[in-house]
Amino acid sequence: MNKIKTSILPLLFFFTVISCKEQKKQPDNQLSHASQEIEEHSKKLNDWFESQFEKEVARSPKWQTYLGIKTEDYGKWDDISPKREAEDLKRTKERLAYLIDSIDVSKLNKAASLSYKLMKQKLEDEIKHFDYRFYNYPVNQMHGMQAEIPAFMINMHRIENKSDAEAYISRLNGMNALFAQAIENIKMREKNGILPPKFVFEKVLSDSRNIIIGHPFDKSNKESTLFADFKSKIEKIELTDEEQKDLISKSEKAMIENVMPAFKNLITLLEDQQKRATTEDGAWKFPKGDAFYNIALQRITTTDMTAEQIHKLGLKEVERIHKEMRDIMKQVKYKGTLQDFFSYMKEDEKFYFTNTEEGKKAYLTQAVELIDTMKSKLDELFITKPKADIIVKAVESFREKSAGKAFYQNGTPDGSRPGTYYANLYDMKAMPKYQMEALAYHEGIPGHHMQISIAQELEDVPKFRKFGGYTAYSEGWGLYTELLPKEIGMYSDPYSDFGRLAMELWRACRLVVDTGIHHKKWTREEGIKYYKDNTPNAESDAIKMVERHIVMPGQATAYKIGMNKILELRENAKKKLGDKFDIREFHDVVLTNGAVPLTILEELVGEWIVSKDLDQAMKQ
Repeated sequence: MNKIKTSILPLLFFFTVISCKEQKKQPDNQLSHASQEIEEHSKKLNDWFESQFEKEVARSPKWQTYLGIKTEDYGKWDDISPKREAEDLKRTKERLAYLIDSIDVSKLNKAASLSYKLMKQKLEDEIKHFDYRFYNYPVNQMHGMQAEIPAFMINMHRIENKSDAEAYISRLNGMNALFAQAIENIKMREKNGILPPKFVFEKVLSDSRNIIIGHPFDKSNKESTLFADFKSKIEKIELTDEEQKDLISKSEKAMIENVMPAFKNLITLLEDQQKRATTEDGAWKFPKGDAFYNIALQRITTTDMTAEQIHKLGLKEVERIHKEMRDIMKQVKYKGTLQDFFSYMKEDEKFYFTNTEEGKKAYLTQAVELIDTMKSKLDELFITKPKADIIVKAVESFREKSAGKAFYQNGTPDGSRPGTYYANLYDMKAMPKYQMEALAYHEGIPGHHMQISIAQELEDVPKFRKFGGYTAYSEGWGLYTELLPKEIGMYSDPYSDFGRLAMELWRACRLVVDTGIHHKKWTREEGIKYYKDNTPNAESDAIKMVERHIVMPGQATAYKIGMNKILELRENAKKKLGDKFDIREFHDVVLTNGAVPLTILEELVGEWIVSKDLDQAMKQ
């Protein structure tokens, strides 16, 4: 990783002071003219950013819905064809050329200069990664259309009037064409040597079949997931009986004529591919697989760390966390090995809610209480806080079997849809009480909800920064905020603190297993065994995690690398600033620029340190 050299900071401080003194000697009219030129050029760039963002939003009906925007496209789907991908590449190259040819970086203010740097890097990365656009699985157990499209309809498509209901039906009617594009994309990947491993098919086929079970897809008395959603939504708006009856009839027709064929065609393709699938799991099996994985790691971690370096870091972190866990064993006076303690935590019923509706309700209630308690502590740690609200929900039944343990869905910028912390309560043995605190902090407050909501609410920042993302930054922040509450007295129960460590351990193991599978050619079974041997998590957790590694190469390495970088920057700032260090100001630097690569975050923190020294010098 690029690091700010300690020796440079005093020189930077010296020249900044000199620069301030020199500026005072310049005539006011010269300063005014230069300042005006900078502001005009910065405005020109920011106006261009906004126009480009609006053009992209206009080309994506789905994105409009995520943003809470309703246009004449509310009933449409995105174009996901190869032709569209080629058009997107052309637009990316044109934008990069504009930045290079039409913008003078020396005439930008600080904020615009950062935006320029971020956009230029983003465009360059998109061009660089275009050759690897087929290196993914459009349908998989983590992010497959078979689950995401129904989830989008249920959670994102709001019905507030008759027009919205008609748009819902229009999207139902558009599903067959949308899935036809997806099917062609999947076939194209297989022609290029990209075929999901065998285990994926059973899961995505199950999800696909679940959607077309129930009325109107069959003669059972049970309503299908989509029909039940549509019916419940239109029952809450003002309609005549005739209008409601007409809309229900049209939705049934759309589901039978377009939704059912869409899913059946996908199922037919997947059943065919399943016959050719193998148990080879790593990215190394792809053409140029090693090169792809190295680029994926650089993009995801926003560092230049190699797979081998990441693997070794993971082993080192696992060893450290195991030691801290043994300290907790002594604290609770547990006799036995760490593995014995893991077994105890897995098997003792007192650490789990019952696998009943009452148990699941109790989990959600306690999760809300944890988030509410943390809200009351925020002033100790933060200057800027989000305006948006957050709710807690269980993952929907149609996708809970294959979905992850927990995740966050951001709300809309206008607050019309709150942020949502989803807890997967399919298997309550995979959701122990002692991990509840860390999960709630990570996904909710002060984790993803704060970070994403604050970014969306930033003023005078281009929208591409408000809504953009870097996995190492966002997930690094999420993991960092599991530790942060401990530093102000949370985790008073040692078992909950063990749960926090168990969550961090899980992310450290990810460094080992992700690189193990994609770099060292570990099998799926070897990855599962590593998690079982080194963590207290349920076997179902281990299986889901390894299968996630396989379909999303490199993604899971971002968490620990991001957390480590934030902690490294914080400790460096404490060391340099001493009594002048303010944790609230540090968090403001991290959060109020939106998501950034870790290298840029390091620069921002370095600038803040220098500015604090400069402020002190000006006071003296």
